[in-house]
Amino acid sequence: MLDTPTAQVPTLSLGDQASDPDGFAQAFGSSFQRFGFAIVADHGIPQALIERAWRETEELFARPEAEKRGYHVAGGGGARGYTPFKTEIAKDAKHVDLKEFWHVGRELPAGHRFADVMSPNIWPTVPAGFKDTFLELFAAFDTAGDKLLSAIARYLKLAPDWFDRAVKDGNSVLRLLHYPPIPADAEGVRAGAHEDINLITLLLGAEEAGLELLDRDGRWLQVKPPEGAMVVNVGDMLQRLTNHVLPSTTHRVVNPPPERRGHSRYSMPFFLHPAPDFLIETLPGCITADRPNRYPQPITAHDYLHERLVEIGLIKK
Repeated sequence: MLDTPTAQVPTLSLGDQASDPDGFAQAFGSSFQRFGFAIVADHGIPQALIERAWRETEELFARPEAEKRGYHVAGGGGARGYTPFKTEIAKDAKHVDLKEFWHVGRELPAGHRFADVMSPNIWPTVPAGFKDTFLELFAAFDTAGDKLLSAIARYLKLAPDWFDRAVKDGNSVLRLLHYPPIPADAEGVRAGAHEDINLITLLLGAEEAGLELLDRDGRWLQVKPPEGAMVVNVGDMLQRLTNHVLPSTTHRVVNPPPERRGHSRYSMPFFLHPAPDFLIETLPGCITADRPNRYPQPITAHDYLHERLVEIGLIKK
């Protein structure tokens, strides 16, 4: 499966945004419009923090199964804490994904208006520094995400701060992913073909082969960022908001070649979500005679998220 061609997704430097915000926005938005993906270097997340997060992610998933399951919330939709191996399934897939994961969400002060729909975080006792590391990493992803949304706003000819109100206290999730070693005869793949639910996804760890996108012509293409770069892709909420001007491209994580199947794969996607009460309503500038509004009925981000979590098996009807 890994002999597929490589997608020609450009690698952009987020450092260029400060000196040429319009130029960066055009390059970033064009990559999104063409592929639904972009590769971003110089993203501002400190390498020392990333390395610490990788170490603690490996340590977390190496804990005994019974211990990890103690952090699983039955009926919680995987919103926080641990989700066991073979739980999530891609929409319309025949086999569950070959992965386990841990979710860290936004910390809310006591009595916050979203406390009833955004669960409190669950923190493991081991690794000892886990909470501090991942709150710091969450904040760093938040900052990078705000910069990228500002570029998208410019590309769509909106005010650069247009998304600020949408994502203030947003229901974003940092997912720590472990794809364990798999046997040669394993049913299914590490992550079946799917689209993300959120506005944009910021992904660390895609240097390990396996991530593929489905191009317009029906071919699967490898996504191969340079070391240290971040893969960013459009989610369904942004696709809906832009009336498919920016496409939420189908992607998957395929199983490795036989010689790599004894190795684990780790990645850290940050699913950037708007606030639960944000109304996903088609942007007027994305509606034309040739592109009529596909979504005349708006929906809140919370209701849309709930619908999709049911589809992928994290919430039972």
